[in-house]
Amino acid sequence: MTRPISSWILLGLLTLTTLPVQAHRLDTDDVEVRVVAEQRGVLRQYPVVTRPHLKRAYVVARRGERYRIRVINHSAQRVGLVIAVDGRNILNGRRSDLAADEAMYVLGPYERAEYAGWRTSPDRVARFYFTDAADSYADAWGDHSAMGVIAVAVFRERRADPPALRPQKRRPATTRSFRAEAAGTGFGEETHSPSRRVRFEPRHQPDLRIFIKYEWRSTLCRRGIVECRRHHRPQWRHHNRFWPEDEFAPYPWELD
Repeated sequence: MTRPISSWILLGLLTLTTLPVQAHRLDTDDVEVRVVAEQRGVLRQYPVVTRPHLKRAYVVARRGERYRIRVINHSAQRVGLVIAVDGRNILNGRRSDLAADEAMYVLGPYERAEYAGWRTSPDRVARFYFTDAADSYADAWGDHSAMGVIAVAVFRERRADPPALRPQKRRPATTRSFRAEAAGTGFGEETHSPSRRVRFEPRHQPDLRIFIKYEWRSTLCRRGIVECRRHHRPQWRHHNRFWPEDEFAPYPWELD
C-alpha cells in the first residue's frame, strides 16, 4: 500500500527538470531560507546554531507587518519542503512534526519560491503577518507549543535503496503555557497564489532542518541577541518544542 502523496508546487515560480541528478546528502549550504518582510525586505538573521544538517537563527519581528518565507534550492535535485509556522503546517493548518507523511511543497533544482500565507485553496492563501500570540492562527487551535518559530524540513526524494533503521525520538508533551507578549503569525487577508499537486515521495527523515525564531526587538534585546541601550532582566522562558533554550548533544539521526 503506497502512502498518499500530498505535495504541491507554486505555479509560475518553479520549473521542473527531467535531467538525472545525484541524490547526495543535503546540508545547510544546499537550501537557504529567508524571511522577507513587506516593508523591510530580507530580514537579518542572528544565527545561534549552525551544523551540517541543522540551523537556528533569530529575526526581529514588527507588529502588523506582512512577511513571506523565501526558500532557495541551491542543489541539483528536487526537494520536498514541510513548512510550519508556530507549529502548524502552512498547507493544511494541522499540527506539524516536520515528518515525511505531512503535506509539503516541492521545489525544483536551482529554483526558488516564496510562501506568503496559509493555503486556503489551490489558488489562494491567507497572508502571514506578525502579531501577538493571542491573535495568531495557532492560538485559534489552542496550540502554543511552537509559537514564534518558522520551521522548514527539507526532504530528498526516495530511491530504490533499502530503508535505514533509526531510533525513535520521544514526542514531547504539548504545553498550553505562553507569554502574553510572545510573537505569533496571524491569518491575514486572502491573496492569489496558484499551485498544483505533483507526485513526490520523500525519504523517511529530512536531510536538513532550519528554524527561524522571530521575536519583538525588545525581547531580543533582553536576551542579548541584538544590542540595546537599556539593560533588562532576563525574562521568563517557556517550553517550545521547535526551539530548545539550550543546545546539548544532538540526536544521532541529525548527524548522519
